[in-house]
Amino acid sequence: MRRPRWMIRIALERINILFNLAEREFHKHPERSHRYVEIARNIAMKYNIRIPRIWKRRFCKKCYKFLKPGYNSRIRVSGGKVKIKCLECGHIMRYPYIKEKKEKRRMKLESYKKKKRVNA
Repeated sequence: MRRPRWMIRIALERINILFNLAEREFHKHPERSHRYVEIARNIAMKYNIRIPRIWKRRFCKKCYKFLKPGYNSRIRVSGGKVKIKCLECGHIMRYPYIKEKKEKRRMKLESYKKKKRVNA
């Protein structure tokens, strides 16, 4: 049986709070921020809900450590993919960025059409 909506809403709030705390605490206490990620994952698994997209890419899928670009992760863009390398365990996560490319192409085309209309 599915849990009530109010429980799911509270769980999502807790996940957001924990990830915000992890981001804030990373410089002073990196181990504490890793623990916050672990707790947030446990909440998501307990209530069978997805971690929001903005936070999903902020922790390693192998060692479950909080990732802070430039400190314990390296981000590269190549071949239509964003590659995030965890410097804690060496795991590489690859995410496509096709939507962003399509949007950029669409905006470029629209601006070209507007220029054509103005000149004509």
